[in-house]
Amino acid sequence: MFSLSFMAAAMVLAAPAAAQIGLPSAPMPQTSLPVPVIGPVVGPVVGQTLDGVDRAAQDVQREIEGLARQRVRSINRLLRDNRQSIEADRQGAPARRGELLVLDADDTTLEAARQAGFTIVSRDMIDGLDMAVTRLRVPDAMELAEAETVLARIMPEAKIAADNLHFPAGHAATRAAAPSQTGAIGTDTPVGMIDSAPVRDAVTELRGFATGAPLPADHGSAVASLLTASGVTRIRAADVYGSDKAGGNALAIARAIGWLTASGTKVVTISLVGPRNAVLERAIGAAQARGVVIVAAVGNDGPAAPPAFPASYDGVVAVTAVDGKRRALIEAGKALHLDYAAPGADIFGLNAMGKRMRLRGTSFATPLVAARIARAKADGKDWRRALDAEAVDLGATGEDAIYGRGLVCAACKGAR
Repeated sequence: MFSLSFMAAAMVLAAPAAAQIGLPSAPMPQTSLPVPVIGPVVGPVVGQTLDGVDRAAQDVQREIEGLARQRVRSINRLLRDNRQSIEADRQGAPARRGELLVLDADDTTLEAARQAGFTIVSRDMIDGLDMAVTRLRVPDAMELAEAETVLARIMPEAKIAADNLHFPAGHAATRAAAPSQTGAIGTDTPVGMIDSAPVRDAVTELRGFATGAPLPADHGSAVASLLTASGVTRIRAADVYGSDKAGGNALAIARAIGWLTASGTKVVTISLVGPRNAVLERAIGAAQARGVVIVAAVGNDGPAAPPAFPASYDGVVAVTAVDGKRRALIEAGKALHLDYAAPGADIFGLNAMGKRMRLRGTSFATPLVAARIARAKADGKDWRRALDAEAVDLGATGEDAIYGRGLVCAACKGAR
């Protein structure tokens, strides 16, 4: 594992601070919520002193620390502004207020929970995954973090999780004319996307998994336009936001994965990030066992943030982003593993009004990788070998923690 100081120095070589530090000033609207930086609150960034490293590296280090502070402020603002719908779990991560999700609980332990004041909201089987989830309402006088601890004592053999929220990993900046698309490789293999809803004519099938869904929004529309620009002709889109203030929650994403799996989708792209969650981890594992490849963004919380999920779950293809000069985005987050980089800045997509937008973020690198995987599978190839053969080695020779196994879709520019 490399130190943060090493990461800061490497970032200087890969991405000059002046060119990449500023995040876009016009974030895409997704739901009625702000678009926060996600993950459990962490302590001070380690490696704050960079002995022997030039001032440019110190500037990068300050920006990395600034991203971490921004993340904490965003979480606090989100919780403050949405008290009726959202609260922090015991890790400090945002979740749906007053509800816990339970796996592997029998009737005896559920009755014990009921005696302790918990109420069963529903006991659901997620289609396509053979997975049962019980939703419990927390006692009125009990905060979510406390309720997790209490319930864990009552049912020690069960898996208990808050219904954690996940957020988009990219923004649109300004409208812009786009260059002609290059790097498109047509395939009619269906690709699934879990996001906000794109406009209906951009996808083959569209289903909602949240209150008010499907509700077209810019982020999902941009992701769908990138899939289309990459040659994907069949897109199944799941909207996990709609108008729900607690949209993007783990249960909605798990249900969306179930629908896509049941429909025969073998490649799913997820440009969302959140904390580790037992329910979502189980859903992804079940889908993978059925042959589904999950591709996910590492997020834009910066390298000082905790590992992003779902990119960090076992077997998920974790994707980071570079700009048009093949420099790593300084705000790119990290995962417990990293597979590939793809263009995530100086590219273009369409918003919900069909207008071209300049895009930035690991959100937009992710569908490009998913499209490459779908094409390889359609051609009967081992997709890992196909991507490795295409990947341009950047940074340190061989696989590394900044670019993974290399840059794919290097010529991709996005929507026309």
